[in-house]
Amino acid sequence: MNAVELLRSVFGHPEFRGAQADIVNHVAGGGDALVLMPTGGGKSLCYQLPALLRPGVALVVSPLIALMQDQVAALTQLGVRAAVLNSTLDARAVHGVERALCAGELDLLYVAPERLMMPRMLECLENSEIALFAIDEAHCVSQWGHDFRPEYLQLSVLHERFPQVPRIALTATADPQTRTEIIRRLGLDDARVFVSSFDRPNIRYTIVDKVDPRQQLLQFIREDHPGDAGIVYCLSRKKVEETAAWLVSMGIRAVPYHAGLEMSVRMAHQAQFQREEGIVVVATIAFGMGIDKPDVRFVAHLDLPKSIEGYYQETGRAGRDGAAADAWMAYGLADLVQQRRMIDQSEGSEEFRRVSVVKLDALLGLCESASCRRVLLLEYFGEASVPCGYCDTCLNPPEIWDATEAARKGLSCIYRTGQRFGVVHLIDVLLGKSNERIKQWGHDQLTVFGIGLEHDEMTWRSIFRQLVAIGYARPDHEAFGALQLTASSRPVLKGEARVELRRVVVQQGRTSKLRALPTAIKPADGDLFERLKNWRMTQAREQAVPAYVIFHDRTLAEIATAKPSNLQALATIGGMGSKKLERYGAELLTLVRQ
Repeated sequence: MNAVELLRSVFGHPEFRGAQADIVNHVAGGGDALVLMPTGGGKSLCYQLPALLRPGVALVVSPLIALMQDQVAALTQLGVRAAVLNSTLDARAVHGVERALCAGELDLLYVAPERLMMPRMLECLENSEIALFAIDEAHCVSQWGHDFRPEYLQLSVLHERFPQVPRIALTATADPQTRTEIIRRLGLDDARVFVSSFDRPNIRYTIVDKVDPRQQLLQFIREDHPGDAGIVYCLSRKKVEETAAWLVSMGIRAVPYHAGLEMSVRMAHQAQFQREEGIVVVATIAFGMGIDKPDVRFVAHLDLPKSIEGYYQETGRAGRDGAAADAWMAYGLADLVQQRRMIDQSEGSEEFRRVSVVKLDALLGLCESASCRRVLLLEYFGEASVPCGYCDTCLNPPEIWDATEAARKGLSCIYRTGQRFGVVHLIDVLLGKSNERIKQWGHDQLTVFGIGLEHDEMTWRSIFRQLVAIGYARPDHEAFGALQLTASSRPVLKGEARVELRRVVVQQGRTSKLRALPTAIKPADGDLFERLKNWRMTQAREQAVPAYVIFHDRTLAEIATAKPSNLQALATIGGMGSKKLERYGAELLTLVRQ
C-alpha cells in the first residue's frame, strides 16, 4: 500500500496538505529531515505515515506526557499498534511495552528522551528493527530556544549508534539561529529542511493596554467566547490560582494548572479540559505543550511571555482544528520590568542573558507596533507577508502622534527626580499631585512638577511604556522598577530627535466578529449535529479518552450536512478511516436515519 492509500484508509484524509507528501516520501525512502511546521499543520502525520510504510517500529521522542497519551489513544482508534513509555507507567506496564517492542509487535513507540537514553532501552533497540527516529519539539535542543531541555543534547547518540536509521526532527517554532543549532546538535547536516508557512490565518491577534486586566479578560471571554474552551496564561502560580478562583466567582468554568499542584489535581484538571466542553484552564506555561485538543477557541495572556517563539507556540494552541480562534494579550510596563528582572537574575551565561534581552525586545516591538501583528510575527521567522486585515491593528489602526514634547517632559522628569522612581511617582510629579511622598522628596519644587497636565494618567502610562520599548529608558529591577535614562535619550532631551508614539486606546466592544467556522452548519442540521456530539461524548466516557480522539467536530459537521445513507457514502467523510468506519459506521448511520 502506498502513502496516499494509507492516508485514506488509515487516517481518513483524501489528500496531503502542503509539504506533507514530500516529507513522507523523503523519510519513507530513508532520508533525514528537519521539519518546521506550525501547530495544527499536520506534523505528526509526517512521521506516522513513514512509520507504517517502513518495516520495524518508529521511535517518537517527546518530552510531553499529554501528547504521548493523546496520540497513542488516537492511533489505537485507527487500528495502529502504538504504545508509550514514560513516568506515568508502573513497572508491570513498562515490562509489557518492552516485551511488545522486542517482539516486533509495535508500529510506533512514544518515549521520553531520558528513557530512550537508558542503557537497557538502547540495548533493546539494537535487537529490534527500527523504522525511524522522530524527534518532536526539536527546538528543545537549543539553549537559545524558549524551552531548552538538557536531556535533548544526548540525542546525537542516535545517529552514532544507528547510522542507517532515518531521523526526522520537528518543531513549530524556530528562528534561523535555533534552526542552525538544531542541525548542529542533532548531527542533521545532510538532512533536507522543510519550512512550511508559519502563518495561522484562522487566529486573530489582539494586544491591549493593560488597565484592569481581570475585567478586560472577563469582558473578552463574555463578549467573544461565552461557553468556549480556552487557556489563560499567567506568570506566577499564585496569580494562576487567584485568577481561576475569580473567574469561577464570575460564572466562568475555570480550573488552575501549575507545577506546584498535586499531580492528581493537575491530571484531573487536564482531563476535565480535554474531555469536557467549555472549560477554561488558567495556567503557567507548564500547561499546553502537547495538548492535542483541537477546539480551543482562545488563548489569553495576562502576563508578557519571554519571547516571540514562546508567544507563537502558546497562542498556536488555539484553533488547531483550523476554525477561527483568538490570541488575546493584556500588556503593561510592569510586565517588561518583571521579565527584565528574571533575565538579570537568571543563572545563564552573559551570552544567554544578552540573547534573552534581544528576544524580549523583539516581542516588545510586536506589542508596540502600529502595523500588522501578523506581518511582524511572520517576519521574525523569516517569512514575508502582507497585512492580514484581521488582527487588531489592521481592524482598528492606531493613531500615530507627534509625541516629541511629551517624550522630552517624561525623560526630563526621570532625570530631575534622580532616576530613582517608578512610573506611578513620575506621573504624579508630571500631573502636579502634591501628595505626602512628593513633598517628602521635595519634588513639588522641581521644574517638571505639573508640566504634564495636557495628558491624563492613562496616556502617561502609555508614553512611559513606549519610551522603554523604544529604548530611551530602562527599568532598574534592583530599584523596584525605577526608570533610568539610556544614552539613546540624549538626542531627544536636546531637541535633536523627533518621537512618534501610538495613541492609547481603551478597548471597547469588538468591531468585527470572528471569521465563520468551518464547522458551521445550517440550522436544519443542528439537531443531528448535537445528537452526534452527544453520541461521541458517550463513546469517549466509555473508553476514557478525549472526545476529539473519537472524531473531530469537523467530521461530525460533515456527517450532519451530507447525511450519508450507507457505509460507502460514510467512507468519503473526512477523518473516517477504515477502522473507524468498521467500528462506528453502523451506529452513525442509525443516528443519521433517525
